[in-house]
Amino acid sequence: MRRLWLLFAQTVTIALALYLVYYAVQPDFRLRRPATVQQLGTASQPAATIEAAPAPTPNSFRSAAGRAMPAVVNILTSKAVQRKHPLMRDPYFKRFFGEPDGEEEDDDQNSLGSGVIVSPDGYILTNNHVVEAADDIEVVLADGRKAKAAMVGTDPETDLAVIKIDLPKLPVIVLGHAESAKVGDVVLAIGNPFGVGQTVTMGIISALGRNNLHINHFENFIQTDAAINFGNSGGALIDTNGNLLGINSAIYSQTGGSVGIGFAIPVTTAKSVMESIIKSGHVVRGWIGVESQEITPELAKSFDLKRDSGAIIAGVVRNGPADKAGMKPGDILLSVDGKAVKDTNDMINLIAQLEPGGKSTMRVLRKSRETDLSITVGQRPRPRK
Repeated sequence: MRRLWLLFAQTVTIALALYLVYYAVQPDFRLRRPATVQQLGTASQPAATIEAAPAPTPNSFRSAAGRAMPAVVNILTSKAVQRKHPLMRDPYFKRFFGEPDGEEEDDDQNSLGSGVIVSPDGYILTNNHVVEAADDIEVVLADGRKAKAAMVGTDPETDLAVIKIDLPKLPVIVLGHAESAKVGDVVLAIGNPFGVGQTVTMGIISALGRNNLHINHFENFIQTDAAINFGNSGGALIDTNGNLLGINSAIYSQTGGSVGIGFAIPVTTAKSVMESIIKSGHVVRGWIGVESQEITPELAKSFDLKRDSGAIIAGVVRNGPADKAGMKPGDILLSVDGKAVKDTNDMINLIAQLEPGGKSTMRVLRKSRETDLSITVGQRPRPRK
């Protein structure tokens, strides 16, 4: 009996070993199940095999692009330009026949750009340079619909504009939080480069708060290496959730094409400008009537300054708000309503945010003494066209 039990145990052990060896040399044994395919067919027709849908691709941004792309539009503008008949340039013709009226012809200048639908009411954010001086603006949606657009207002100092279309069931982009963005975050740029059609490019945020580029008067750009080309102006810069972070505005290029240095206006600035334009047709900003200058090491030494932050008041407009409050050339502006002034760009932005007609307390450094001045804020004059 004992010998029979030992023989049975050895047989079972050998059988299990053979099974494990077979399982090891057949790695796809478990995958050969009908659960991954469906068998379709009849006795007279061979069965067709349909593979199961693939799982979502890792590191894909298709969801973000899919959410934002419907709200990004192509903008086509035209401007009628009068040109004279070639004979009118001939001096002999002018000598004998003069310059008769009504001999001018119309010629159209066409350009293209992009825009972003930000409201179900049809408001679209774009760049000022895309639509400025346009006689006709046409918007083409991603779904193929077209509509004539009306100008709501422009802000040349930030290079932003708002136009409006009248169509039902408009896709609207979700506004993101540019203040939460960090260098290194992945971003996507959506627009219509060179008129080839809606295009998505990918990159990262290369820098934040770029200024002193002399592109706009008010600058606080998001820099990105996502490809931005001619026709992308006014398009969307989005995060990986499909939320709007900025309006693509400009590139640094020596060839006219993208070299990996593009600039977008933050959505916080764009939203503020848009709301002001919709409310009053233009942007209302604070103004005190001063000219400023950066604090350089040379100036700090000549003024015997022990600081490198602030803005030197280089000039004061006579009878302007600052002049009436007692501000003088040579003063160093340190803060506006308790907010520290780092440099001239910071000063301009802080003053622009003030409400015209309201009171503001500004701290200045004058001859090594700090003084608070109460200034009645004026309204910034609109730039001349």
